[in-house]
Amino acid sequence: MSRFAFIKAVLGPVMRLMFRPRVEGAENIPGDGPVILAGNHLTFIDSMILPLVCDRQVFFIGKDEYVTGKSLKGRLMAWFFTGTGMIPVDRDGGRGGVAALMTGRRVLDEGKVFGIYPEGTRSPDGRLYRGRTGIARLTLMTGAPVVPFAMIGTDKLQPGGAGVPRPGRVTVRFGEPMEFSRYDGMGRDRYVLRAVTDSVMAEVMALSGQEYVDMYATKAKAA
Repeated sequence: MSRFAFIKAVLGPVMRLMFRPRVEGAENIPGDGPVILAGNHLTFIDSMILPLVCDRQVFFIGKDEYVTGKSLKGRLMAWFFTGTGMIPVDRDGGRGGVAALMTGRRVLDEGKVFGIYPEGTRSPDGRLYRGRTGIARLTLMTGAPVVPFAMIGTDKLQPGGAGVPRPGRVTVRFGEPMEFSRYDGMGRDRYVLRAVTDSVMAEVMALSGQEYVDMYATKAKAA
């Protein structure tokens, strides 16, 4: 049994009891082949719930600090996140975005599922912020379809993204796959990249019901 299967078998029932996730549209995730899951990001536990509600293992980028802790808590976090599919990447500095993009491409080239939060960081206030174009670069680079998803209610269980989450019900809603073959060969056109990104974010907004803010979340946090 893989570590992912073990974690899902052991912790899955506990997580389901604690968060009582209602999953809608899971059938929209292709049963095989590369696929990108792109959704909103409200709080820390989003990355714990998403892998446990999908039949296929979801690989995603995470801060390397999540797996470098030397305490018991730090080691348990590293065991859980790397077991569920997190790939640690140092995202600080100019090369962080390139490393994340290349990691995503490798996962998709292997025919796996890659999860991404196009906002680039957690929402500071529960609204949906402008997506970064890495999602567009990935789908145009690999040809992988994009399945938009929405996390609903996780911010109510873990306000501010810190501390122990309280029990409650969350909803994970998946939309229909999106494909962008009409833009083949146009992956360097910044207008195309923005159009693809905005169309994905429009689907996420429709699924989540969030208010949209045409500003990067990092800028809003810095204000």
